[in-house]
Amino acid sequence: MSTHCCLVARAFGASEIVYTGQKDSGMEATVNRINNRWGSSFVVRHAKGYKEVIKKWKAKKGFVVHLTMYGLPFHKNMRKIPKNKNILIIVGGEKVPAEVYELVDLNIAVTNQPHSEIAALALFLDRYFSGKELDKKFTKAKLRIVPQEKGKKILSK
Repeated sequence: MSTHCCLVARAFGASEIVYTGQKDSGMEATVNRINNRWGSSFVVRHAKGYKEVIKKWKAKKGFVVHLTMYGLPFHKNMRKIPKNKNILIIVGGEKVPAEVYELVDLNIAVTNQPHSEIAALALFLDRYFSGKELDKKFTKAKLRIVPQEKGKKILSK
């Protein structure tokens, strides 16, 4: 799941992902290889614990959003997320500590039904960036897809 979360975050306009738990050098290497081939300055960073990440983010006046099916409906609450602050989006699995729900600025739900955290991240980022991330140009790309109605076309540098 971590690699897919990174790929979605990267493709949908996030600049960085910070993950906690066990360090996964293989996942980091995969994302860095993709950045190298497909372009991007997307950063993958490991941190020891979620508390330090949240506290440091808030100390820098950032805003923290937790994507959870238990949160407020995101389509009715996106306006609560400031556009003039850096946003930390927390994507957790089944066992998110109860403390996370209290530490964040906003618990928000794409739906109040069980679903994919990765799908929630994609939908959230698309709404947050108003679809503009879909036109993002990735810098220093060695490979680039040329959209086709049928077939595949990839340009390489």
